[in-house]
Amino acid sequence: LIVRLFTSQSETKVSMAMRQTPLTCSGHTRPVVDLAFSGITPYGYFLISACKDGKPMLRQGDTGDWIGTFLGHKGAVWGATLNNEATKAATAAADFTAKVWDAVTGDEVLTLAHKHIVKSVNFTQDSSCLLTGGNDKIIRIYDLNKPEEEPQEITGHTSAIKKALWCNNDTQILSAADDKTVLLWDRNSTEVVKQLSFDMSVSSMEYIPDGEVLVITYGKTIAFYNALSLDMIKTVDAPASIHSASLHPDKDFFVAGGDDFKLYKFDYGTKEELESYKGHFGPVHCVRFSPDGELYASGSEDGTLRLWQTAVGKTYGLWKCVLPGEFSCLIPN
Repeated sequence: LIVRLFTSQSETKVSMAMRQTPLTCSGHTRPVVDLAFSGITPYGYFLISACKDGKPMLRQGDTGDWIGTFLGHKGAVWGATLNNEATKAATAAADFTAKVWDAVTGDEVLTLAHKHIVKSVNFTQDSSCLLTGGNDKIIRIYDLNKPEEEPQEITGHTSAIKKALWCNNDTQILSAADDKTVLLWDRNSTEVVKQLSFDMSVSSMEYIPDGEVLVITYGKTIAFYNALSLDMIKTVDAPASIHSASLHPDKDFFVAGGDDFKLYKFDYGTKEELESYKGHFGPVHCVRFSPDGELYASGSEDGTLRLWQTAVGKTYGLWKCVLPGEFSCLIPN
């Protein structure tokens, strides 16, 4: 795979037009509906994917190389996450369970029974508690050091919960549901602190601890909020219905994907569309930046994950840039 950089003869200085060449990660047999990166560890960083085939997969984050598959669910897996150290994984599934896994050995550690389909899982920063949400409209907090104890339950949503995330140093919880609301909860009192209401269901939600930014997508809109006050920062309208968006760690730009199979990259400051790439053969369900911001991963209805370079033409991971007679950037087969 070769990316060529062409020089314009009409320019006195060299201008370069580069073509994005994504890495394709195969292995899943059904749509990929969620993905998450770990933090940066001494062994690099890692990527987990949730798929309707019921077999979440762990990969090396910078290359997409397959490491292992977590086997044990008996239904579609709707949510997946890793702790920061990439030592634990958690998955949410249609078999009415959430599972906790040893991400090093691949062994199942805990099965947490629910009353309906589970859609979301999220670890606290110290990996001691797991937050879950799903179709029974209940947020649950499991103390993983006391797995025999019943979870703390938080009720208030009137429809299925799509996403539940820890925020504000794990003292608060953000939840998005099909009741067209995003709620901010106090962990201790379990009371609603703030609420956002929309004209349609929220399709995705990302929380950025650095700067306390909340990224929400609904319809064709990508919206940014202060995660503590839920005050709106800005909104951006995309050309197509968007299923997921992710803000770069440096907050220079953000990416989004949705119904038209494309990945869009926008300038966060000006809201200008910078690039759009078509690589998937189905709607894009999920997109996230890597923890170092060098790439972003997307998961699609077509059953694949793709890794995209943030700065096209840079040597990173499997992308190797060479300078023969003309500029080129290639990925070795």
